[in-house]
Amino acid sequence: MPCVPFPCILLLMSTLDPAILYRALRSRDARFDGTFFVGVVTTGIYCRPICSSRRPKPGICRFFRSAAAAESEGFRPCLSCRPESAPGNAPVDRSERLALAAMQSFREQTETVNTGEVAGRLGITPRQLRKIFLRTFGVSPARFVRTERLLLSRQLLLGSSLSVPDVAMASGFGSLRRFNELFRTSFLTTPSEFRKRPARHDPSTIELSLGFRPPCAWNVLFDFLGNRTIAGVEVVAGSAYRRAVRIRKGETIFRGWLSAEPDGKALRLTLSTSLLPVVPIVVARVRHLFDMDCRPDRIADTLGPLGMREPGIRVPGAFDGFETAVRVILGQQVSVQGARTLAGRLVDAHGDPVDTPWTDITRTFPSPERIALMDASALSGLGIFGFRIKAILGVATAVAEGRITLSPCPDPEPQMEVLRSIPGIGEWTVQAIAMRVFSWPDAFPHTDYGIRKALREESPRRILEIAEQWRPWRAYAALALWRSLAEVP
Repeated sequence: MPCVPFPCILLLMSTLDPAILYRALRSRDARFDGTFFVGVVTTGIYCRPICSSRRPKPGICRFFRSAAAAESEGFRPCLSCRPESAPGNAPVDRSERLALAAMQSFREQTETVNTGEVAGRLGITPRQLRKIFLRTFGVSPARFVRTERLLLSRQLLLGSSLSVPDVAMASGFGSLRRFNELFRTSFLTTPSEFRKRPARHDPSTIELSLGFRPPCAWNVLFDFLGNRTIAGVEVVAGSAYRRAVRIRKGETIFRGWLSAEPDGKALRLTLSTSLLPVVPIVVARVRHLFDMDCRPDRIADTLGPLGMREPGIRVPGAFDGFETAVRVILGQQVSVQGARTLAGRLVDAHGDPVDTPWTDITRTFPSPERIALMDASALSGLGIFGFRIKAILGVATAVAEGRITLSPCPDPEPQMEVLRSIPGIGEWTVQAIAMRVFSWPDAFPHTDYGIRKALREESPRRILEIAEQWRPWRAYAALALWRSLAEVP
């Protein structure tokens, strides 16, 4: 079977050409995992293209853009390849980025699917959102969210000792009766029957498996995060990332901890049960932190030789957007270690205590509302001076007043303009925040010293000209350039 050119798949995904997609299915190429799903008419089962089962004949295959689209046609998920663990499909153009941002927002809604709220946040009408969502994923937002929640419930039933009512709540279902009904309809079994032989689990934890599209340069992610951890809040120990968690849901604040580490072709995520009511939010943020929905094949094609040094390079995101923005501001014109010291002092003085299994993780990062109420002396007493104080207080106030949202967005320019208007924030800071917080793949801090050194070029204009070849993945090029400095003796 000849190899299927990836660009060919991208061109034909819009029409779901069965002949081309069947070739991709036969290849079992991991690059196509998550880009489409195949339903087998005779069994009523749908699978990922990497499923190890015997390939069905072409005439009994139906192809879908998403798991939700397959389930909307009555297909059930395969118990072998587990479609709930498939990586996401991260698009590039604006309409698809709108759909991706909407998907992230829906994932963080833990009960009612509010299309109007999400559409308003994205600056489009609910009708536009439904149209874009249908074109990208093949189903309506409501159907997509329902499938996501059902697939999450399967993981919780197998990866925790939670009761069925608790699983229903953690998955985002407000009604146990509705959850049981949908589970039975979708999977032809009840939650209790599905969990006939549950594995033994610590009753104080929840364990999940998050899929990603290989390859993944985990060493790049863990080196980057490990060099920038905030004392008391997060730790990188070998290939494990651990942190304290603080999440607001309505008027309630939930605190707990998480641990994440690679496990074959998935990321194993362990949470404290204190985060049970906000599991979907935690999962969405972890996916953002580890850039798990990126497309390494597309990126490698654009970066060329720069991307071949460490295949599967990803841009570390942000679990907490405000925390990361402050961490970036503290890193202005100081060493990485100097910024870590200042961030640790801020947490030690103003963070909230949290119980975790680790003695070196004891606090959560202070909220923007708390910092917005501080005066300059509270920060200067920690060794934070000058423009950094203005910038931190300015960002905290903007977040507290709702003038800026520090989370992934399809068009970050309006948010970046708000940042530029805050005293003490320059273009380097804006681009660095866009890279990590707004998840903007084309962000590029062209004035950065490391990038100038890696390119052996001092002219900002010339650096931007060089970077044109890496669009729209300049953020990944920036990370690859920083990594290249480590290769120099």
